[in-house]
Amino acid sequence: MSSSDNPKSPILITTASDRAESRIIYQPRRDIYLSNIRHAFHLAPGDIRKCANNTMVVNHQSGTGGARPAPYSVLNGSRRAIEFVRRLAGDQIPPEFAPHLEQVTLTTATDGTRIYFPCPFKETEATVALKSVEASAVAALAQLRFPAGTPTRRIHVDLERAATFLCSTYIATIAGMGKQDPGVKSKLKSKLSVSTAILYRRLSANLYETKTPGEYYHIHGSLEAGKTLNMIGLESHRPDLTEYRECIDVIERHVRQFTVAELEEMNGRERQAGVPAIKWEEFKQTNHGRTLLTTPPWEVRKIGDSPPVPWPAAPSPVAPSSKPRVLAGIRVLELCRIIAGPAIGRTLAEYGAQVIKVTSPHLSDVPFFQVDGNTGKHTCNLDLRSPAGRAEFEELLSTADVVLDGYRPGSMDRLGYGPEQLVERTQGRGKGIIYVAEDCFGDKGDMAGRAGWQQIADCWTGLAWAQGQFMGLDEPVVPPFPMSDYGTGCMGAIAALTALYRRATEGGSWLGRTSLCQYDVFLLRLGLYDDDVQERVRKEHDRAFFELRHADSVDEVGGRALKSMRRVHPELFDERLVQRAFSKGFGEEISWCRSPVTVEGLRVGFDRASRPNGSDRPTWEEWEVEESVVEG
Repeated sequence: MSSSDNPKSPILITTASDRAESRIIYQPRRDIYLSNIRHAFHLAPGDIRKCANNTMVVNHQSGTGGARPAPYSVLNGSRRAIEFVRRLAGDQIPPEFAPHLEQVTLTTATDGTRIYFPCPFKETEATVALKSVEASAVAALAQLRFPAGTPTRRIHVDLERAATFLCSTYIATIAGMGKQDPGVKSKLKSKLSVSTAILYRRLSANLYETKTPGEYYHIHGSLEAGKTLNMIGLESHRPDLTEYRECIDVIERHVRQFTVAELEEMNGRERQAGVPAIKWEEFKQTNHGRTLLTTPPWEVRKIGDSPPVPWPAAPSPVAPSSKPRVLAGIRVLELCRIIAGPAIGRTLAEYGAQVIKVTSPHLSDVPFFQVDGNTGKHTCNLDLRSPAGRAEFEELLSTADVVLDGYRPGSMDRLGYGPEQLVERTQGRGKGIIYVAEDCFGDKGDMAGRAGWQQIADCWTGLAWAQGQFMGLDEPVVPPFPMSDYGTGCMGAIAALTALYRRATEGGSWLGRTSLCQYDVFLLRLGLYDDDVQERVRKEHDRAFFELRHADSVDEVGGRALKSMRRVHPELFDERLVQRAFSKGFGEEISWCRSPVTVEGLRVGFDRASRPNGSDRPTWEEWEVEESVVEG
């Protein structure tokens, strides 16, 4: 391809005229992705003509019939995001991953200009970039494990699948019902926690205006609402309050009795997960913000010495035609709940790891999140405070390769299972341990150690204010879907894969860390969409979405966003993007989102359908393979 330095000269574009789908072509001179060429450049019929040798000539001359500026390209933005995350991560991405990262091809069923979410953030681009790094790590591991295979493997990352990954739990179904269907509760085997089952208590985790007009605070009762409600002068239970707006009004009236400073003092005293909603520019001036601006999105460091680890003997493929699984035989203990931590384990299971999700019988989880989040795993309940539970856990730990920690910072240390403690426990067994911790704020800066969730990170870093301003409001609104959770899960998976590579090549035990705030910082540093792009997105989506206010719940925000996206972007809900199978654990057919990633020569996908928490015995044996899932 070539072009003159004259901006009015034609651009020669190579294209495949015999393909049914769009082919994306990169033109180095102008740094433009061209797809569905006439549509992407708003060309009139006379502005593009076919020439010999499968080339097209596009007329970029101004004037009547000339091409107008191309709309924003998500594909081009995704490529820039890949380069940006490489710079931010620095040496956290091993140099051996680079040749594989160069092999990434981005695919889409559209023209590459569609922005899927009613948000000002480059969420799809950020996820495509992270999934590209994840896939390059997998390809590098495959080169180690299967040296007779292809030296560099072709990698594809699908834009639509990357977008659905960010709202997986809203797309997953059980018995044909989604998260917000009223009848879905009857299909969930786990008992709903009181905090998630009762609307009044659920709204103890919400954003409200404070005593100072224009200042907002996100209180968060986590999965035990009583402390937060009592903290602001409300009863733990109000059976008389059942209507959505009435619950919000009652709670907000009580929050408005306090300033941000007073709420912070009470929140700290009660050790609750609450924060003020501040803007990005304010966040960057905080001690925590300045710290995270100089911290990579994820970090992996060596914490113990041991020899390099040979790969475990991998089980035979399920069928003669099955491709190998790069993490087959790798054992992962997942000590996590809700979304971000389980998303790490789910990703490792996609690449073939044996993942056991260990939950506590005395801690609540959200049952519907298990439909998507437990895919590919085994699940067991263990009380790590009891001698019997600890003995069973330590038996699992004796041969584990990876431990995932998604609890409040320090919780596992107090139980004797923190990273340095596990290095001591696994000394002399012949292989190091990998410990990956994800939390809300990270382990640096003055917010380290505080509890938090996705909404808390989004309010603290400035996402909520940016979302509200995008919606035409002078107030914050928590963005739709747990996108920060899933993005953090992807970064945690990258940390685990990197540590596995380091352990195999250098030996040792390794600690990986990431956080919801680190994902949000990466996302915001990518920049918001330009004003004209934001205006296009606003015009596309339902008016009802833009009628939301700061105190609308995450379920209300997500529900309206999903309804609008189904109308505007039906391609996101195409059957090609989901997989269906019968779940023995749930006793129903379930559906979940397919992986955004394909890696040449490897099978990426699950070996078994999801199941509720606590479904299996705590053992590394008895790993069934469900052919309906493998072949789906």
